This record gives sequence, structure tokens and C-alpha cells, in this order.
Amino acid sequence: MNFRNRTAGKKEAKRNSQNRWPITYRWTAIGTVVACSAAGTSTINVARAQSVPQSSGTKSQPQVQRFDIVHFSAGNVDKARNVAAQVEQLKQDQAMPAVVLNRYRNSIGYIYGVYQVGFPNQRPVVRARVSGTGFLVGKGLIATNRHVAEPWYGDSEAQKLIDHGATGMLESLVIFFPGSPTPVNLLPASVSKTSDLAVLRTEDLQSDQHQSDVVRGLAVLPLAKSPGAPGQLVTVIGYPMGIAGMVAKSPTGIYERMAYRHNDINAASELAALSLIRPSTTCGHLGDVVGDKLIYDAPTAHGGSGGPVFNTKGEVIGVNSAYMDGFSGGTLGVSVDSLRPLLLEAQKAR
Repeated sequence: MNFRNRTAGKKEAKRNSQNRWPITYRWTAIGTVVACSAAGTSTINVARAQSVPQSSGTKSQPQVQRFDIVHFSAGNVDKARNVAAQVEQLKQDQAMPAVVLNRYRNSIGYIYGVYQVGFPNQRPVVRARVSGTGFLVGKGLIATNRHVAEPWYGDSEAQKLIDHGATGMLESLVIFFPGSPTPVNLLPASVSKTSDLAVLRTEDLQSDQHQSDVVRGLAVLPLAKSPGAPGQLVTVIGYPMGIAGMVAKSPTGIYERMAYRHNDINAASELAALSLIRPSTTCGHLGDVVGDKLIYDAPTAHGGSGGPVFNTKGEVIGVNSAYMDGFSGGTLGVSVDSLRPLLLEAQKAR
């Protein structure tokens, strides 16, 4: 609704430009909220009034004034408060991806390693690179997937070799944290025998003060008491596509120079030196919780394995682990309930 006299036409517009007329208001309908309860249904119509500037030719403009008008056709104040609380919660839920990314970005690192599978006194049958995500869960302790900490885990080719007496071995495993040009060496701490989880520890390099300072200044991610109920919003942070994904996000000049480079430690070190170790964030809904397995529709890809899955409170409810190819709603994670005892074991081992 506009209180301006629409029949006045150009004459009114001229007077308004001279500030001889009072401030008028333009009304905008925001929407209708329906709250249902056993006592009946309440309809809340919400509108907003905004003052319309009366002069475009003068230096001083009337200040914009806003206020909300709420009409209750039925119900009571408690229902209105409930609706307001729900709206506020929705705002917080929508802002959560940005909040957790800004708060914990630097504590979520890119893991890079080289491993081999082979027989004693022979050349390795398999030698390959591994990349994934890890996040800080304690003093010098990094949570990730078992298939990142032990890359031969879940690999059918490697398992056949292991069944015939071969062994898997890490040649190197490091983590790059955002904002730091120097990788930190990782060592095994605690590996789950029943789920795709592992806790690694940063190598205690007292001779390298810089590496110690990198980890010491990072925030530890909070763990939720439980994964929660299906239907809630979730945020996943990690490094999908590994080095290739970070190169794709780089400025044009750097992308053109690095796009066809091998995804090796040198490329990762160059990205770190340029402060381009930057995790990606995806959002979705928790679709189901089955045992220690979480199913959600926040997209991921290889390289995102081991990343934290956050609830709307900014707490970790699980560890991102896999996705079902061909089904966008089939991203899988391991529940925080399985991570907590593994973390306790790693803490005792220190």
C-alpha cells in the first residue's frame, strides 16, 4: 500500500521535490507464517513500511525508517515468540557454513603422502600418492580416515598382495595447514580396526620451532556429543580433488602455470608458499544415521576424505569418508561416536 495520492500526478511530484509534503510510506509484504498447534492455527501477516525520500534534488534526504507490523488473526504471544525463535534459528543455520569456515579454516589441513606395497627385499609392486583432509582434534592430534593414514586399506589390488604376504608402508605423510608455507610431518597414533577412522600425531620436532608453532596456534575443533537426528543441516569442509582442486581455484596466472603440473609434493609446496592451501565448503542435509555411518547430500570428491562434518552448532558430528558414485545424495561419513574412543586412545598413548 502507498499512502501517496496517485491522482495528484506530476503536481504532487513537484511539491514533493520541494519538501513541502510529509514523508510517505511504501508498504512491502514480507510474507505469511502459519503456526499450527492442537489449539488451532494462527496466521501471522508480516509487512514492512519504508519511508519514501521526498527530495532527489536537495543535499539532505529524510532518514529511512523501518518498522514491522504484525497482525494476529488468532493465537497468542507465545506462538508469535516461537515463530520468531524459529526464524532466528533459521538465520543462524544459514550463516553456519561461513561461521565454521572462518573459525576453523586454519585447523583443517591438506594431507599428502607417498606409500608402497610390496614384498621384502624386492622392488615395490605398488607405489602411489595419497591425498586427503585432516583436522585438529587435540594437542598435536589430527583426525582423518584410515584409508588416508593407511592408503592400502580398502584397496582391493593392495589387499590381494597383502593376502599373499606383501606389506604396506608409508614413505612420507605430511599435512599443509592454510596460512603456513611449511608442511608438518605426521606419524600414526591410533587406527580403528572396525571403521574408516584414524588419528595421527604431528611429529615432535623440537629442533624445528616453526613446525611446532604452526600447530600450537591452531584451534581444536569441538566434537558433538552425538551425530544428531536426520534432517538437520550439515557443513563439510575439506580438499576435494586435492591439488587439482586448489589449482583450479587459484588466480588465472597461477592456474595457467600449474594446471598441467603433476600433483606432487612440489606442487603442494608451491601452493603453500603462495598461501593457496584453501579448503572448500559444501552444505547439505543429514539424510540418515545407520549405526556409525552418516549419510548426507553435501557433495565431496577424492581428496575430501577425512574432512569434518559440522552440525548447525559448529560441532563436528562425523568424518567425511566416501561417496556413492552416480548418486548426489549419497555422501558417507563416520560418526563422531566412533571417533571419540579413538581420540582417547591416542591421547593416552602420548
